[in-house]
Amino acid sequence: MVDTPEVCAPLQKGLDRLERGAEKKYLKFSKGKCRVLPLRKNNPRHQHGLGTDLLGSSSAEKDLGEVVDNKLSMSQQWVLVAKKAKGILGHIRKNTASRLREVILFLCSILVRPQVKSFCPARFWAPEHKRDVESLEHVHQRAVKMMKGLKYLSYKERLRELGLFSLEKRKLRKEFTNVYKYLQEWCQDDVSRLLLVLASNRTIGNTLEELYCVGD
Repeated sequence: MVDTPEVCAPLQKGLDRLERGAEKKYLKFSKGKCRVLPLRKNNPRHQHGLGTDLLGSSSAEKDLGEVVDNKLSMSQQWVLVAKKAKGILGHIRKNTASRLREVILFLCSILVRPQVKSFCPARFWAPEHKRDVESLEHVHQRAVKMMKGLKYLSYKERLRELGLFSLEKRKLRKEFTNVYKYLQEWCQDDVSRLLLVLASNRTIGNTLEELYCVGD
Protein backbone atom coordinates (compact mmCIF):
# COMPACT_ATOMS: atom_id res chain seq x y z
CA MET A 1 0.00 0.00 0.00
CA VAL A 2 1.59 3.27 -1.15
CA ASP A 3 0.23 5.81 1.33
CA THR A 4 3.28 7.41 2.98
CA PRO A 5 6.23 9.44 1.61
CA GLU A 6 8.61 6.73 2.84
CA VAL A 7 6.90 4.19 0.59
CA CYS A 8 6.37 6.56 -2.34
CA ALA A 9 10.07 7.39 -2.73
CA PRO A 10 11.24 3.81 -3.51
CA LEU A 11 8.29 3.36 -5.89
CA GLN A 12 9.19 6.51 -7.80
CA LYS A 13 12.82 5.38 -7.97
CA GLY A 14 11.63 2.12 -9.48
CA LEU A 15 9.60 3.98 -12.11
CA ASP A 16 12.62 6.16 -12.94
CA ARG A 17 14.76 3.04 -13.30
CA LEU A 18 12.24 1.55 -15.72
CA GLU A 19 12.21 4.74 -17.76
CA ARG A 20 16.02 4.84 -18.02
CA GLY A 21 16.14 1.16 -18.96
CA ALA A 22 13.57 1.71 -21.70
CA GLU A 23 15.52 4.67 -23.11
CA LYS A 24 18.73 2.62 -23.26
CA LYS A 25 16.91 0.02 -25.37
CA TYR A 26 15.23 2.71 -27.50
CA LEU A 27 11.81 1.78 -26.20
CA LYS A 28 9.00 4.03 -25.06
CA PHE A 29 6.23 3.47 -22.55
CA SER A 30 2.69 4.25 -23.66
CA LYS A 31 2.30 6.79 -20.89
CA GLY A 32 -1.26 7.58 -21.88
CA LYS A 33 -2.22 4.05 -20.84
CA CYS A 34 -0.35 4.14 -17.53
CA ARG A 35 -2.59 4.97 -14.59
CA VAL A 36 -2.40 5.12 -10.81
CA LEU A 37 -5.19 3.26 -9.01
CA PRO A 38 -5.57 4.93 -5.58
CA LEU A 39 -6.91 2.47 -3.01
CA ARG A 40 -8.81 3.24 0.17
CA LYS A 41 -11.17 6.15 0.81
CA ASN A 42 -8.67 8.48 2.51
CA ASN A 43 -5.78 7.84 0.16
CA PRO A 44 -3.47 10.90 0.00
CA ARG A 45 -3.12 10.38 -3.79
CA HIS A 46 0.59 11.01 -4.22
CA GLN A 47 1.74 12.00 -7.69
CA HIS A 48 3.90 9.56 -9.65
CA GLY A 49 5.56 10.04 -13.00
CA LEU A 50 7.40 8.36 -15.84
CA GLY A 51 10.19 10.63 -16.97
CA THR A 52 8.86 14.18 -17.20
CA ASP A 53 5.21 13.14 -17.48
CA LEU A 54 2.92 12.74 -14.49
CA LEU A 55 0.69 9.67 -14.41
CA GLY A 56 -3.03 10.20 -14.20
CA SER A 57 -5.27 8.49 -11.66
CA SER A 58 -8.22 6.21 -12.32
CA SER A 59 -11.13 4.81 -10.34
CA ALA A 60 -10.99 1.43 -12.12
CA GLU A 61 -8.53 -0.44 -14.29
CA LYS A 62 -8.64 -3.52 -16.49
CA ASP A 63 -5.90 -6.11 -16.11
CA LEU A 64 -5.79 -9.65 -17.49
CA GLY A 65 -9.28 -9.15 -18.91
CA GLU A 66 -10.95 -8.19 -15.61
CA VAL A 67 -11.92 -4.76 -14.25
CA VAL A 68 -11.03 -3.87 -10.64
CA ASP A 69 -11.99 -0.56 -9.02
CA ASN A 70 -10.34 1.41 -6.22
CA LYS A 71 -12.36 -0.53 -3.64
CA LEU A 72 -10.94 -3.81 -4.97
CA SER A 73 -14.45 -4.67 -6.08
CA MET A 74 -15.24 -6.35 -9.40
CA SER A 75 -18.82 -5.10 -9.71
CA GLN A 76 -17.97 -3.30 -12.95
CA GLN A 77 -16.75 -6.60 -14.39
CA TRP A 78 -20.12 -8.18 -13.54
CA VAL A 79 -21.83 -5.33 -15.41
CA LEU A 80 -19.65 -5.85 -18.49
CA VAL A 81 -20.26 -9.61 -18.51
CA ALA A 82 -24.03 -9.15 -18.14
CA LYS A 83 -24.05 -6.49 -20.87
CA LYS A 84 -22.17 -8.73 -23.30
CA ALA A 85 -24.46 -11.69 -22.56
CA LYS A 86 -27.56 -9.49 -23.05
CA GLY A 87 -26.16 -8.29 -26.36
CA ILE A 88 -25.73 -11.86 -27.61
CA LEU A 89 -29.22 -12.71 -26.38
CA GLY A 90 -30.57 -9.70 -28.29
CA HIS A 91 -28.94 -10.92 -31.51
CA ILE A 92 -30.54 -14.34 -31.00
CA ARG A 93 -33.96 -12.74 -30.50
CA LYS A 94 -33.56 -10.50 -33.54
CA ASN A 95 -32.16 -13.03 -36.01
CA THR A 96 -33.97 -16.22 -35.00
CA ALA A 97 -37.52 -16.71 -36.24
CA SER A 98 -38.17 -19.89 -34.26
CA ARG A 99 -39.05 -19.75 -30.57
CA LEU A 100 -39.06 -23.49 -30.03
CA ARG A 101 -37.42 -24.67 -26.81
CA GLU A 102 -34.94 -26.87 -28.59
CA VAL A 103 -33.72 -24.03 -30.81
CA ILE A 104 -33.41 -21.35 -28.10
CA LEU A 105 -31.85 -23.76 -25.60
CA PHE A 106 -29.24 -24.84 -28.14
CA LEU A 107 -28.32 -21.29 -29.14
CA CYS A 108 -28.16 -20.05 -25.55
CA SER A 109 -26.07 -23.01 -24.42
CA ILE A 110 -23.37 -22.40 -27.05
CA LEU A 111 -23.46 -18.58 -27.22
CA VAL A 112 -24.74 -17.09 -23.96
CA ARG A 113 -23.83 -19.63 -21.27
CA PRO A 114 -20.04 -19.56 -21.97
CA GLN A 115 -20.03 -15.80 -21.37
CA VAL A 116 -21.70 -16.22 -17.98
CA LYS A 117 -19.67 -19.28 -16.92
CA SER A 118 -16.38 -17.59 -17.81
CA PHE A 119 -16.85 -15.20 -14.89
CA CYS A 120 -18.37 -17.20 -12.04
CA PRO A 121 -15.63 -17.73 -9.45
CA ALA A 122 -16.93 -19.32 -6.26
CA ARG A 123 -15.84 -16.49 -3.98
CA PHE A 124 -18.14 -14.04 -5.82
CA TRP A 125 -21.30 -15.97 -4.97
CA ALA A 126 -21.18 -14.59 -1.43
CA PRO A 127 -24.11 -12.59 0.06
CA GLU A 128 -22.31 -9.27 -0.43
CA HIS A 129 -22.31 -9.89 -4.18
CA LYS A 130 -26.03 -10.68 -4.37
CA ARG A 131 -26.79 -7.64 -6.50
CA ASP A 132 -24.10 -8.59 -9.01
CA VAL A 133 -25.29 -12.20 -9.16
CA GLU A 134 -28.84 -10.98 -9.84
CA SER A 135 -27.60 -9.08 -12.91
CA LEU A 136 -26.42 -12.38 -14.42
CA GLU A 137 -29.52 -14.21 -13.24
CA HIS A 138 -31.61 -11.62 -15.10
CA VAL A 139 -29.92 -12.67 -18.35
CA HIS A 140 -30.95 -16.26 -17.61
CA GLN A 141 -34.53 -15.11 -16.99
CA ARG A 142 -34.68 -13.30 -20.33
CA ALA A 143 -33.38 -16.38 -22.13
CA VAL A 144 -36.02 -18.77 -20.79
CA LYS A 145 -38.73 -16.14 -21.33
CA MET A 146 -38.06 -16.20 -25.08
CA MET A 147 -39.18 -19.80 -25.42
CA LYS A 148 -42.57 -20.65 -26.82
CA GLY A 149 -45.25 -21.95 -24.45
CA LEU A 150 -43.75 -20.51 -21.23
CA LYS A 151 -45.12 -16.98 -21.40
CA TYR A 152 -47.51 -17.15 -18.46
CA LEU A 153 -45.27 -19.14 -16.12
CA SER A 154 -43.05 -17.72 -13.40
CA TYR A 155 -39.27 -17.98 -13.63
CA LYS A 156 -39.10 -20.95 -11.25
CA GLU A 157 -41.93 -22.71 -13.08
CA ARG A 158 -40.15 -22.20 -16.41
CA LEU A 159 -36.96 -23.70 -15.04
CA ARG A 160 -38.89 -26.66 -13.65
CA GLU A 161 -40.64 -27.15 -17.00
CA LEU A 162 -37.32 -27.10 -18.86
CA GLY A 163 -35.48 -29.21 -16.30
CA LEU A 164 -32.95 -26.44 -15.64
CA PHE A 165 -31.44 -24.84 -12.54
CA SER A 166 -30.87 -21.21 -11.72
CA LEU A 167 -27.27 -20.01 -11.99
CA GLU A 168 -26.84 -19.99 -8.23
CA LYS A 169 -28.27 -23.49 -7.77
CA ARG A 170 -26.14 -24.81 -10.61
CA LYS A 171 -23.06 -23.40 -8.91
CA LEU A 172 -24.01 -24.93 -5.55
CA ARG A 173 -24.80 -28.27 -7.19
CA LYS A 174 -21.36 -28.34 -8.79
CA GLU A 175 -19.65 -27.48 -5.50
CA PHE A 176 -21.55 -30.15 -3.55
CA THR A 177 -20.71 -32.70 -6.25
CA ASN A 178 -17.01 -31.86 -5.96
CA VAL A 179 -17.14 -32.12 -2.16
CA TYR A 180 -18.76 -35.55 -2.44
CA LYS A 181 -16.06 -36.69 -4.89
CA TYR A 182 -13.31 -35.60 -2.50
CA LEU A 183 -14.93 -37.35 0.43
CA GLN A 184 -15.32 -40.54 -1.60
CA GLU A 185 -11.66 -40.22 -2.66
CA TRP A 186 -12.58 -40.21 -6.33
CA CYS A 187 -10.26 -37.24 -6.95
CA GLN A 188 -6.48 -37.50 -6.92
CA ASP A 189 -5.93 -34.04 -5.37
CA ASP A 190 -5.09 -33.77 -1.70
CA VAL A 191 -8.39 -33.03 0.07
CA SER A 192 -6.57 -31.53 3.06
CA ARG A 193 -5.55 -28.58 0.90
CA LEU A 194 -9.17 -27.71 0.17
CA LEU A 195 -11.32 -28.99 3.04
CA LEU A 196 -10.80 -29.53 6.73
CA VAL A 197 -12.85 -32.53 7.87
CA LEU A 198 -13.59 -32.54 11.59
CA ALA A 199 -14.94 -35.41 13.66
CA SER A 200 -18.16 -34.46 15.44
CA ASN A 201 -20.17 -35.99 18.26
CA ARG A 202 -23.29 -34.07 17.25
CA THR A 203 -24.09 -36.26 14.28
CA ILE A 204 -25.70 -39.69 14.30
CA GLY A 205 -23.97 -42.52 12.47
CA ASN A 206 -21.51 -40.31 10.58
CA THR A 207 -18.44 -38.62 12.04
CA LEU A 208 -17.41 -36.78 8.86
CA GLU A 209 -20.26 -34.35 8.39
CA GLU A 210 -18.58 -31.13 9.47
CA LEU A 211 -16.59 -29.53 6.67
CA TYR A 212 -14.65 -26.29 6.77
CA CYS A 213 -13.15 -24.70 3.69
CA VAL A 214 -9.46 -23.92 3.73
CA GLY A 215 -8.97 -20.55 2.02
CA ASP A 216 -11.74 -19.66 -0.43
